[in-house]
Amino acid sequence: MPKTRLDTARIRAARRTIDPVFLDTPLYRCEPLESALGCAVSIKLETANPVRSFKARGTELVASQLADDGQHAVVCASAGNLGQALAWSGRGRGLDVTVVATRRATVAKLDRIRALGARLELVDGDHELARDRAAAIAQQRGIRLLEDSLDIETCDGAGTIGLELVDTAPSFDAVLIALGGGALATGVGHVLKEQAPHVEVLCVQPLGAPAMTRSWHQRAVVTTESINTIADGVAGRRPIPAVLDDLLLVADDAILVQETSIIAGMRMLLDQAGLVAEPSAALGVAAILEDPDRFAGRHVAIIVCGSNVDVAAYHRWIRSAHVRRA
Repeated sequence: MPKTRLDTARIRAARRTIDPVFLDTPLYRCEPLESALGCAVSIKLETANPVRSFKARGTELVASQLADDGQHAVVCASAGNLGQALAWSGRGRGLDVTVVATRRATVAKLDRIRALGARLELVDGDHELARDRAAAIAQQRGIRLLEDSLDIETCDGAGTIGLELVDTAPSFDAVLIALGGGALATGVGHVLKEQAPHVEVLCVQPLGAPAMTRSWHQRAVVTTESINTIADGVAGRRPIPAVLDDLLLVADDAILVQETSIIAGMRMLLDQAGLVAEPSAALGVAAILEDPDRFAGRHVAIIVCGSNVDVAAYHRWIRSAHVRRA
């Protein structure tokens, strides 16, 4: 395959650094979900860990490297999940962790960042302004700036999920991956294209935050002026050129889905799989709901990538959900 920034040997080596609590997550067929969606479905569950998302696979690599190099501080911008993961990984290695987030971020995520001992700075505006502020802090303090998806450790960490998928000798035809900054999609996609090229790599993003998907289709960076989605974990406006270059090599398609489908996907994961999923983690189900004919008769793997939700908002969404049947 054409060369991406990722390397499968390096991804395999990453498994020796990542805390085992984040590795070898459940992968299983979900028959009730299959009946509801009209296709065979395997769930890769990335929520059964201390930070309830896949993000620590990457932050474990970053924190370990910083500790080995004698560095003591790191800052990142986060919608919540990366910040929690970095706080968890940094706490165990004695790092001073600062997280910059928007005031619009999910309160439960912000509370957990604080509980894990990180400094939390809130900014007005959206995630892109948080990214700018984190970069300014790094320059002012002379510390490491962790940039999700750009820093290769975040992609390598996500790539270990791809290893776990292919090491099971997969029978599935496609993998549905939430698309935000691109670390998850490029990490998993790289491994699949190299080790299981028959598997279709499908990336899914909300219609209200379409920058990376539009960029993939136009094969050039497309920015947007605003976002409008409940899927805060994938809500960026400015794709990173190097990440897009990787995505163009590993993704077979990039799909946009509506908010109503995301909410219906969350409700279906709760009703049929017994899983609380944040909006970003329901994107794969949403894609099947919107185009059932595309997936009929196929075996699809869905990465359920996070379960950090605001409880009140989650119950409101679930009550409003209209679940369609395939």
